[in-house]
Amino acid sequence: MANIKSQIKRNRQNLKKRARNRLFRGAARTSVKKAREVLETGKVKDANTAVAEAISVLDRTAQKGVIHKNNAARRKSRLMKQLANMEK
Repeated sequence: MANIKSQIKRNRQNLKKRARNRLFRGAARTSVKKAREVLETGKVKDANTAVAEAISVLDRTAQKGVIHKNNAARRKSRLMKQLANMEK
């Protein structure tokens, strides 16, 4: 346990930020997982909406700094690649 006042405050801030980051990271994982599940079903219309939702969530997560922007771009790219292959 910290004895220094500034470190005690920093620990409180870190707990708050961790909780916030976990919410956004979890939402991103969930949306990507749902999009992948819909892509496996083969329904193009549903897949388009699911992928669009996942991309939106990934963009928001990257914008807030929870994940790196290149990480979000890579995940979006993989989803779009799967969607394009499914539409063929």
